Amino acid sequence: MGGVKSQGQLVFGLDIGTRSIVGTVGYKADDGFHVLAQEIREHGSRAMLDGQIHDIASVGQTILQVKKGLEEKLGRKLSEVCIAAAGRVLRTVTVTVSEEFESDKEVTGEDIYNLSMSGIELAYNEFQSGNDTDMKFYCVGYTPMRYYLNGYQIGNLEGHKARKIGADIIATFLPDDVVDGLYKAVEAADLHVANLTLEPIAAIQVAIPEKFRLLNLALVDVGAGTSDISITRDGSIVAYGMIPVAGDSLTDVIVQKCLVEFDMAEHIKRSLTEGGSEIEFTDIMGLPQKISASEIEEALAPYIDDMTSKVADEIKRLNGDKPVSAVFVVGGGGIVPGYTQKLSEKLGILKERVAIRGEEVMKDIIFEAEDAHKDSLMVTPIGICLSFYAQSNNFIFVSFNGERLKLYDNGHLTVSDAAIQVAFPNEDLFPKRGKALTFTIDGKARIVRGTEGESSQILINKEPGDLYSQIRNGDIVEVKPSTPGSDAAFTLGELSELKNPIRINVNSKIIEFPRKAVVNGKVRDTFYQVAEGDDIKVSNFYTVEQIGEFLDIPIGENIRINSTPAVLSTKVYEDFNLEFDIADLKNAAPVKSSSQVYDSYESLPDDDGTADEMKKKQSAESAQSSELSNEGDEAASNDSSADASGKAAPDLDSAKGSLMSVTVTANGKPFTLTGKDEYVFVDIFDRLDFDLKASNGRKIITLLNGRAAQYLEPLKDGDVIEVRWEEK
Repeated sequence: MGGVKSQGQLVFGLDIGTRSIVGTVGYKADDGFHVLAQEIREHGSRAMLDGQIHDIASVGQTILQVKKGLEEKLGRKLSEVCIAAAGRVLRTVTVTVSEEFESDKEVTGEDIYNLSMSGIELAYNEFQSGNDTDMKFYCVGYTPMRYYLNGYQIGNLEGHKARKIGADIIATFLPDDVVDGLYKAVEAADLHVANLTLEPIAAIQVAIPEKFRLLNLALVDVGAGTSDISITRDGSIVAYGMIPVAGDSLTDVIVQKCLVEFDMAEHIKRSLTEGGSEIEFTDIMGLPQKISASEIEEALAPYIDDMTSKVADEIKRLNGDKPVSAVFVVGGGGIVPGYTQKLSEKLGILKERVAIRGEEVMKDIIFEAEDAHKDSLMVTPIGICLSFYAQSNNFIFVSFNGERLKLYDNGHLTVSDAAIQVAFPNEDLFPKRGKALTFTIDGKARIVRGTEGESSQILINKEPGDLYSQIRNGDIVEVKPSTPGSDAAFTLGELSELKNPIRINVNSKIIEFPRKAVVNGKVRDTFYQVAEGDDIKVSNFYTVEQIGEFLDIPIGENIRINSTPAVLSTKVYEDFNLEFDIADLKNAAPVKSSSQVYDSYESLPDDDGTADEMKKKQSAESAQSSELSNEGDEAASNDSSADASGKAAPDLDSAKGSLMSVTVTANGKPFTLTGKDEYVFVDIFDRLDFDLKASNGRKIITLLNGRAAQYLEPLKDGDVIEVRWEEK
């Protein structure tokens, strides 16, 4: 078997089973696979249990006997062998995994792949947490059994919009000690392993032609101690399972029924398949006996019913709680009359879709020996030989970040498979977001996401790759972990709630006041960095006193809000009308500085209860607003110093005297401002003939020396001011 594989090269396949070891030697030619010799030996003791070697030396001796028998038939020495690990030693873990997005998004194939990788990592960690040994396990297969879209089960996620996706994933692991035991037993027979595959994969090589593997099928290998199950879909095996009930349990029933030894019971069981109506045997007393085949079948019926029920349940569990399209049965236990009929009933599919796979699937197998075995027992041994040519199911070695790694090659290994095998953290493979920032705005929770970092950097043999890049034997894989993004940062100035000012009519002029943000009870400026858990309230009012401070005007007596008497602590809301007399600067107390203005809701003095009353009055008077505005316009045209009630409106500058003067140009006309120590932009409205009520939904444009002006921006001689409505 040494050298390059070619037509006519001999391949030695060995099926190491619980009861017996079957050896097959043949070669592949243009017309199919030629079987030259077969050899079967039963174990002399219980050297194997449930497909796992317990006595390596004893199994090695049986393999040696098979090897010698084949060498005698062939007339040549055998040095290399192909073997398979039993499906019943595979261990499965089922997990539920989910991923939540920041907002609704269309699910892509990459999202589904990432979800599966997270599920495999979770399954591996869960499996390892229950593993109290130092042995390694290899992930040899996985399949998503069910998908979930926003918590509801769905057939396929791709293309749907979702905030949250999830899946139930079954992952299958092969224990390292099983592989090592097989290798050592073979080496004890002076043989070298040329190829290692899994028994279910080997059986499929013969039982399920490649053109059928795109279908959703099940293969059931009914052996001596266990029934091994594999599920195919989309051209590959997607799940494995096993139940610890098989042919031996039926043989035990015959032992009790007929009072015979185990080997005689096996003879009686095999006789059922030969079609005779009566079976002759010798009981444990040495007496010849006869029993009808129907009596044996009747005794076996309840056990077959139980066995097929368990197999059907396992098939549906592995296939996402639904039956497969068809089932192929191999192995000696499955040929018992009634097995396939019962299995079809339990699955709820047509009986014609559950069939024994034996000689009829060996059309491309040419048996050279006249007495060759051509039944379902030979499906797996021949499949092991054929797997040698596929060369896709073996162990390979790669370097992952400097660590030598052994991987089971299922034909489509990727970087992510290697990362899972070395327990490389999943979060280091994908971009990480910085820490989010959560706070409340007026009692409602708000979250600001951190930025995404960079994805992991992957090199395969020094060339750029990604998580989906295939890897092969000898590859050198280097993975630089992904980097975290920046933590969320947010200032009060970025709040949309602070963008729109509060508009208040002050002494017949509409003035915009910036909204204030109160954080944890204290007023903060727009440059304040919001911290985790901050409680933010956005003010929607100013007190009369705060308005005076903002405008730098001393408030006198006769304060009225919406024509209702008020005091300094009364709150003034959006669209309220505030009127007051300006205090005599000589006799008035100085206006509080900015540091004295109330800086929290807690420190705000209680008003006299008129604010709420004014709100109600403002609403009640809204129906008369049109008439009042017309009257007001007419009154204003007759006497610009009169208010809506007919009384003289207080002059904002009358009480200030002539402390200093500033001459500016506004809308092309010169204006001299007098009576104050200093002047700010908003003071120009005292002189400029500009109707603030004529907005018609337009935004006011204010420019100082050609740039956007701030209302409290100081004025100086020669400044050029422009005030106009934005053009629609």
